[in-house]
Amino acid sequence: DYVVVKMIPDNRLPPRHLHSVHTGKTFAVIKWESPYDSPDQDMLYAVAVKDLVRKTDKIYKVKSRNSTVEYTIKKLEPGGKYHVIVQLGNMSKESSMKINTVPLSAPDALKIITENDHILLFWKSLALKESNFNESRGYEIHMFDSLMNITAYLGNTTDNFFKVSNLKIGHNYSFTVQARCLYGGQMCGEPATLLYDELGTGEDSSATKSGRATDVAAIVVPVLFLLLVTLGIGFVVLYMRHRRLQNSFTAFANSHYSSRLGSAIFSSGDDLGTWALLAFGDSTGHVTS
Repeated sequence: DYVVVKMIPDNRLPPRHLHSVHTGKTFAVIKWESPYDSPDQDMLYAVAVKDLVRKTDKIYKVKSRNSTVEYTIKKLEPGGKYHVIVQLGNMSKESSMKINTVPLSAPDALKIITENDHILLFWKSLALKESNFNESRGYEIHMFDSLMNITAYLGNTTDNFFKVSNLKIGHNYSFTVQARCLYGGQMCGEPATLLYDELGTGEDSSATKSGRATDVAAIVVPVLFLLLVTLGIGFVVLYMRHRRLQNSFTAFANSHYSSRLGSAIFSSGDDLGTWALLAFGDSTGHVTS
């Protein structure tokens, strides 16, 4: 024996397993399951999006008969914070979650140029890679002094450069540039950071490494050149000395040459030194003394 029982759906139950599938800069994909399995009719959901930064609310209506529902929330702001609530249209129990959108990217190619009494920070415009960024929003610049362990806000600009003055000798600094924060510093871009640790030489860390390599090359190259010149001169001196000794020996040998005997004759009183003696046409191939 058996009996078939059909349960009456409870439309007061909340949606199940609400979670975020993907979050971008201006959108978020969320997914949830119906309050009960296999709905037999369309179910109307209310999706409330509360902007925790701007303190505004938006409500969207979603109708679906599927057990699993996926929905994309659009027109969000980069770096924003949101509270999402999903419930049936009859204002049943709710499911909620928080979403943080992806902030704007950091500016590219942050560089430092050193002047006499100040430095200039340069970077590429964010508008080149971020369609959601307007140059009128501008950038803000921060500086961290590692010696004093202090972070300072230097200001903001709508340009792609910024002048920094009154830096102290012997202090190491880190500079950050990012899209200007909105709404009390709650909605900011990612920072680009550059270390400036050679204030005494007026160079940033990358320029310092390059400068040091250049300095080493400036020392090594002349030294190698001088060594090559010295070796060349040494070879020339040795060659000239060898030719001179060879000519002297030839003259010395010729002065003792006997055409009658066909050989050079040396007496025991001749100072031969270190000469290597060669016979001149003697049939025996030796020198007579």
